[in-house]
Amino acid sequence: MDGWVLGVIGGSGLYEIEGLEDARWERFEGPFGAPSDALLTGRLGEVRLVFLPRHGRGHLLPPSAINARANIDALKRAGCTDILSLSAVGSLREALHPGDFVVVDQFIDRTFARDTSFFGPGLVAHVSMAHPTCPRLSKLAAAAAREAGARVVEGACYLAMEGPQFSSAAESALYRRWGCDVIGMTNLPEAKLAREAELPYASIAMVTDFDAWREEVAPVEVTHIQAVLGANAARARDTVRRLAASLPAHRPPSPIDTCLDGAILTPPAHRDPARVAALDAVAGRLLRSRSETA
Repeated sequence: MDGWVLGVIGGSGLYEIEGLEDARWERFEGPFGAPSDALLTGRLGEVRLVFLPRHGRGHLLPPSAINARANIDALKRAGCTDILSLSAVGSLREALHPGDFVVVDQFIDRTFARDTSFFGPGLVAHVSMAHPTCPRLSKLAAAAAREAGARVVEGACYLAMEGPQFSSAAESALYRRWGCDVIGMTNLPEAKLAREAELPYASIAMVTDFDAWREEVAPVEVTHIQAVLGANAARARDTVRRLAASLPAHRPPSPIDTCLDGAILTPPAHRDPARVAALDAVAGRLLRSRSETA
């Protein structure tokens, strides 16, 4: 693996990346179903880029209806080496204001109605999520966001809630006591699935509101969020362009590229052939090599 293929997952307000050379929308559908939309492929300078609107163009999908397994599988099939997530979040901290870009490095998962793994009965694997984001890609993304004019905060814990309703005031206060910094509905199980697919993942969380914990401020409403989304989306597009321009010509290997080594517990003779076939993109590197040597 030498060059970068940058996968970008766009959240609320970000449904397309302008300025791509040789741009075209391509349909991908694999064993986990259809992703949120077609993938927009093209080039930014020397970097191949694959863009996926997380909610679909027109914002058709609520968080619980997003097929994150299909999304990550499609990006892997499209040849992505790394993934940048862009998403709207609420702030759980006084110092994190609407318009700020927050580079996430930890998660707490409070989702409950989603498929969280590519693995399962017939093929069992356990990957480490101690450090769920890629520090290299996160640093590069933070620098690109600053160059795009954003106020950037590096290092934050993202509370992933199920939604689609916003938090109660009591929940918002609880998450603050837990040490969470921002709250959203989409980065999990996305980050977990990216790790299982051996794709380094970085998350820029774009603050749109203060959630429900500030008693002196009206609770968050969609109208509040929409007022901030436009400016955030324009700056996010510029961040992507600057990130692509900043990537070194040669992509050094990442430990995440081989994080499945030692993670699969089911020996080849006992693996479910159907599940092995479904993981031809996600874990094909390891499954092929193991089956050939078994």
